[in-house]
Amino acid sequence: MTENDSRYPGADLEAALARWLPRQRWFAAKGHTVTGVRIVLRQALAEGPGFGAEHVLVAVDFEDTPEQIYQVPLGYRSHLPDELTPWTVATPDDAGHSVFVYDGLRDQEIIGLYARSLSSGKPKGTVDLHTVPGSEFEMDVRGRPLGAEQSNTSVVLGERLLLKMFRRLTLGINPDVELHLALSEVGCRSVAPLRAWIDADVEGVRTTLAMAQDFAANSADGWAMALGSIRDLLIEGDLRADEVGTDFAGESYRMGTAVAEVHSDLAAALGESQRPASGLAAAMSRRLEAAAAEVEELAEFVPAIQARFDEAAAVGPVTVQRIHGDLHLGQVLRTPERWLLIDFEGEPAKSLVERRHPDTPLRDVAGMLRSFDYAAHHSVREREPDTATAQREFRAREWAERNSAAFCDGYAASSGSDPRDIGALLRAYEIDKAVYEVVYEARHRPAWLRLPLNAIRRLSQD
Repeated sequence: MTENDSRYPGADLEAALARWLPRQRWFAAKGHTVTGVRIVLRQALAEGPGFGAEHVLVAVDFEDTPEQIYQVPLGYRSHLPDELTPWTVATPDDAGHSVFVYDGLRDQEIIGLYARSLSSGKPKGTVDLHTVPGSEFEMDVRGRPLGAEQSNTSVVLGERLLLKMFRRLTLGINPDVELHLALSEVGCRSVAPLRAWIDADVEGVRTTLAMAQDFAANSADGWAMALGSIRDLLIEGDLRADEVGTDFAGESYRMGTAVAEVHSDLAAALGESQRPASGLAAAMSRRLEAAAAEVEELAEFVPAIQARFDEAAAVGPVTVQRIHGDLHLGQVLRTPERWLLIDFEGEPAKSLVERRHPDTPLRDVAGMLRSFDYAAHHSVREREPDTATAQREFRAREWAERNSAAFCDGYAASSGSDPRDIGALLRAYEIDKAVYEVVYEARHRPAWLRLPLNAIRRLSQD
């Protein structure tokens, strides 16, 4: 099925995608009006009677925000199996065509096409494949999408390899590939090894499309494990956090050592430099100003927050390096052997240049501390208010403080440097992250807005 196929010409496909894209979990421009979709790349992967597959990149235009580029592998079938129906982009009735159009990354047959491209080392058309020396790929393996849709789509190949397809593309090399490659070269144990990546020339810029790394089988993500621990603590109303059988502090300690190891390996691979803390604090102030202009509930906290940022500015020069950039409990996996860090893309709201800019490791530490607090109070929020709410709030904060301390203890034991020693800067990073959370919740989950606002009240006034 090609671009000139009369059954689905480009203009009709662009119109169908303009309707479909805003409904996807990974679409980053929720709330913005789409004014047009333009096909940037359309590469046929398979053609046959009643079936076709294409690799498609599209540029999406909006009324009030800059253009965004998305990757949407597509399948075409004259008869659509029931399990693929939820992923339909267009039906034969939409424009009088003879095929269903659907998300190709939900189809095992299309996933198999990508697996064979990896194993053969021969991608289609203008797409290039880069393989890490020593990596081996099986030709005929079954693939399956991994879990729920997030900002990208990952598929498991043969239960041995994880192929992550980046949905929203930023022109240039993706930090996830760049940092995994650097960590693999220094033998970091706290990441899954990178095996290959795929890129293409997109609007004149060599751009990362996907990456493949070892699949961490029999693993659980930190967020799910943390929620289980908190749930048990809230049920056992008369026990302290350290008395509950699912106490998480030991895991938090080990998680801290893993993060410290990754930071050390990134510094060894890519170097360190010095930067005035005043520059870091000034960037926080700019983000605060923009957030307060968007979320009116933040206004009352601005003076207290700025006072904390001013304290951080006085710290003096600090060491900066490449970091994870968007670290939280959902970005760590517990395997039977150890904790692994995943998803090194950086904060999605930042530009590629900003995400690749060196920062102090305290940003990653602060992200984890905020995640402990979020997990604890999220569990309280999920319950119906009653006379025991105040007690649950107390227990939630107890859990968050215990696990935050354990994480920092583990980090200090591995790195020889306790992040709490620069308390003013660490707290500023925590507040900066909470300000980001306020904007996110106001846009996407207004009912959750009080979680980061309560954190800001505590962090700016304690």
